[in-house]
Amino acid sequence: MMDEVLESAGLKLGAHLARPKTRGAGRRPGLVLAHGFPAAPAGAGQAGSTYPELADWLAAEAGWVVLAFNFRGAGTSEGDFSLGGWLADLRSAVDHLSSQPDVSGVWLAGFRDGGSLALCVAGEDPRVRGVAALAAPVDFDRWASEPRRFLEEARRAGVIRRREFPPDFDAWARELREIKPLTGAAGVPPRPLLVVHGTDDVTVPLMDARALADAVSNKVEFRVLNGAGHHLRHDPRAVAILLGWLERQEV
Repeated sequence: MMDEVLESAGLKLGAHLARPKTRGAGRRPGLVLAHGFPAAPAGAGQAGSTYPELADWLAAEAGWVVLAFNFRGAGTSEGDFSLGGWLADLRSAVDHLSSQPDVSGVWLAGFRDGGSLALCVAGEDPRVRGVAALAAPVDFDRWASEPRRFLEEARRAGVIRRREFPPDFDAWARELREIKPLTGAAGVPPRPLLVVHGTDDVTVPLMDARALADAVSNKVEFRVLNGAGHHLRHDPRAVAILLGWLERQEV
């Protein structure tokens, strides 16, 4: 469960910080986990609900400090969804983990839209030492093409709770067009990048993953999972790949 609080632009976000049970005297690498957009109606309440469990497992297996959190509007977090707001939340998560006295450096691992935002943050923040993007779309055009329809989808999902939000619809919609994961990916090298995608992902095409891999000419690890769908968080092969990638990082 999300048993801690992370501050982001005056909002309180639900968070969970997992540490290895065997703590040494030295500092350890840190990982931020980012969940995706809840697709099901009223799905916001359960968004990222299994990520604390994943954080605990990765902390135990990899020996890292792992932070899971809910973006604004999801789970127990305050606020309403905007893409720029979610980007700000992920930046705040990096700040929070970086400030921990036992953390030596920060990596990001994002699933679905969380992976896309992780690429954006890594592309602009040199503190991020590596990124794993799993089932991540290369852009947000599927939302930007019909922003009013997507706004209603966000309301049904429960990530927008206030009827008067957004106060400026045009500015809210503009973020869907202007935030570019592909640009972020191009800014990751020479830091390592892991891209994982399933062949049977009907939400985000495999060509998106190939475009992300092509944008990075150095230190990219591209893995395609045969028969895997969009929700790689629940595919043990994808989680095993993520763990193996963490163990190979230069910490």
